[in-house]
Amino acid sequence: MSFGSQGLVFSLAIALLATCARNSEARVTLENGLKTMVYLSPKITQHQGSVSNKYYYDIEFPKGHIAIKSFNAEVVDEAGNPVSLQETYLHHWVAVRYYQRIGIKEKIYNGNLGFHRSDVIIARNAGICSHGLTQFFGLGSETRKTSTHVPDPYGIKVGNPLEVPYGYEEKWMLNIHAIDTRDAVDPMGCTECRCNLYNVTIDEYGRPLDPNYVGGLYCCYDETQCKVKDGLESVKRNLYLKYTVKWVDWSDSIVPVKIFIFDVTDTWQNTGIHDCLIEYDVEQSTTGIATNDYTSSRRTSVRFPISGDVVYGVAHQHSGGIGSALYREDGGVICSSKPIYGKGNDVGDEAGYIVGMSTCYPKPGSVKIAQGETLTLESNYSSEKSHTGVMGLFYILVVESSSESNYPVQVYEELKVPIFSWGLAVFGLAICAAVLVAYHRRKRSEDGYLSIAA
Repeated sequence: MSFGSQGLVFSLAIALLATCARNSEARVTLENGLKTMVYLSPKITQHQGSVSNKYYYDIEFPKGHIAIKSFNAEVVDEAGNPVSLQETYLHHWVAVRYYQRIGIKEKIYNGNLGFHRSDVIIARNAGICSHGLTQFFGLGSETRKTSTHVPDPYGIKVGNPLEVPYGYEEKWMLNIHAIDTRDAVDPMGCTECRCNLYNVTIDEYGRPLDPNYVGGLYCCYDETQCKVKDGLESVKRNLYLKYTVKWVDWSDSIVPVKIFIFDVTDTWQNTGIHDCLIEYDVEQSTTGIATNDYTSSRRTSVRFPISGDVVYGVAHQHSGGIGSALYREDGGVICSSKPIYGKGNDVGDEAGYIVGMSTCYPKPGSVKIAQGETLTLESNYSSEKSHTGVMGLFYILVVESSSESNYPVQVYEELKVPIFSWGLAVFGLAICAAVLVAYHRRKRSEDGYLSIAA
């Protein structure tokens, strides 16, 4: 190859790398074996009072047989600036793993069709709810100040080809529920999805709402509108969920953990069925003044399906929440998680909003749960005023065997590769081609979504 031809190829590689830098939001970093990638969701277009609650299939996510070490997210604008909860309330985001039949372009899902007749199969967590709460990861307004780190030597195992059903491939979906409260008549009422503020009498499927249903998810579904002040010009803007995933390549030195999600509305103790209702209301106390106690407590009990050691725990609550705890059968505390409320106007410190939840990281082997043990979940809210559509969820990570002490802690070494001009050209062409394909595929689908029955 002539010197001129070599120069042309090298110049093409540099040009393609520059294009990648302009077009791709995803950046992989590597430090001591820990890989990090920052992604953007498809765009979320909103105006004052609007609600977006869409499901985005086949999102960008790390590939291969890996161990997830953390998954963090926040809402940002088109310039990448964090968006305040006082402007856009992040009701929740969840990331769900699923298997899609290879070669199927249109994603069809029906949970009642059975394993072999579904084009999409939810690869849910280990949790016990009979329906819903299938996510691997998910938070709400507390997302910025809630740790999701999985400590060493543990990891959330995904991408194992032996677990993928024949004829399917593993993918990920995001559900993002965002409420624009700019210029709202009652911003906090909008975040609690009070039906009177949304002027809603039917649910998203056209079914009439129960007259006694005053607020919750059935009133703030996708494309609904919360009441805003009169005489305002509509101002649209595009937002994104920026999510950061950290992971390591899977190895035998990593101890896998199972994800369990409990719901305080679970009806198992009364019905024998894990029917998780997801949300409930808190009535205003009529005795609080006399007793100086405005605590509204709700409890439920569940039977744990495996034996293992807890290595992480955290609760999910809405505004008004004052803490939640998970108890052993003997009354001992497995984990207690309390909300962190904002105190000002800065992003991440919005007054009146839960901006974080405290987490538990027990010493390995110190918090054990026996198979068949009855656990009790308690969720506490302030009843100084009423609250609608609140949640009382609890996440824990469990090592199924107590033998994790036999696993060595993996020591990762930073990858050091000498870079030469030809190596850069060839490597750059290959990487850029992959990134551009992923980027343009995302751009083609960023305005579309499909609903999914979780």
